[in-house]
Amino acid sequence: MKSKMNRTFIIAESGVNHNGDVAIAKEMVDVAAKAGADAVKFQTFKAEKMISKFAPKAEYQRKTTDENESQFEMVKKLELDQCAHKELIGYCQAKGIIFLSTPFDLESIDLLDNLGLEKLKISSGEVTNLPYLRKMGGLKKKLILSTGMADLQEIGDALKILTGAGTPKENITVLHCNTEYPTPMEDVNLRAMLTIRDTFDVKVGYSDHTLGIEVPIAAVALGASVIEKHFTLDANMKGPDHKASLEPAGLKAMVEAIRNVEKMLGDGVKKPSPSELKNRLIARKSMVALKDIKKGEIFAEENITAKRPGYGLSPMRWPEVVGKPAKRNFKEDELLEL
Repeated sequence: MKSKMNRTFIIAESGVNHNGDVAIAKEMVDVAAKAGADAVKFQTFKAEKMISKFAPKAEYQRKTTDENESQFEMVKKLELDQCAHKELIGYCQAKGIIFLSTPFDLESIDLLDNLGLEKLKISSGEVTNLPYLRKMGGLKKKLILSTGMADLQEIGDALKILTGAGTPKENITVLHCNTEYPTPMEDVNLRAMLTIRDTFDVKVGYSDHTLGIEVPIAAVALGASVIEKHFTLDANMKGPDHKASLEPAGLKAMVEAIRNVEKMLGDGVKKPSPSELKNRLIARKSMVALKDIKKGEIFAEENITAKRPGYGLSPMRWPEVVGKPAKRNFKEDELLEL
């Protein structure tokens, strides 16, 4: 069984689902803490440093936001400034949940570093951003790297940059991810998480963009050490990511299911569990008389059998019993004795 020290680290991904409103962000902290998540994650960026004014929206963004609005205009409204970050960090501390964030530009890396975050998240979009990766690696913090849209070569290159800049590989957790919102089930490819683990000898996890909670639960059963999942206060709110996010009840159900999976995985040692020991003698069988047997009669295939309960001679001793004389009379179904 996983101990509390190495249990699945569950990140409730607020992202930009606060719609740029600190009050909504605080409500999301409340939801994440109540659900039992280990951390609630936001996104730190300056739109001017992150997106060209000519950058198009993704298809899913066009479906969930104003078509006449550029990606820059959409994202600019979702910024959280330094004061908001400080306020949310303090609020998370008061609620007993870890504040995390993903920086999307070099200045935002400095902001989060100066705010004292011990762990940072790298988004899938930065896997091929060498200056960004070099700066993140140079912080020598614990890093979580999402790998949506990436192949093994690109993941390997990113890890080389991060470790070359000074971050030990053991401080990096690599998340398998698919960057489509929502992700079709046929595109999840959970086994790729294991390929990443085995190829690079790193801790792995899964960042989920599917609808529902089945996939992150399955990822934990496969060995994910980190799970990240978008959530929202209301999937009908305006904004790019709400419709592909869990509502509060769904987030709570996912956390509970993951904790149950951790319990059921166990320690891998095959032995009777304490709860089933009491049933062993009831469910197992003993050697009994198939019919009345007189004293001196030889035990044979024709006059003995195995039936419940298991209080008597085990049927595994069959060869030892067959051919021996009965030392007393036995009635049908009576437990045999030697």
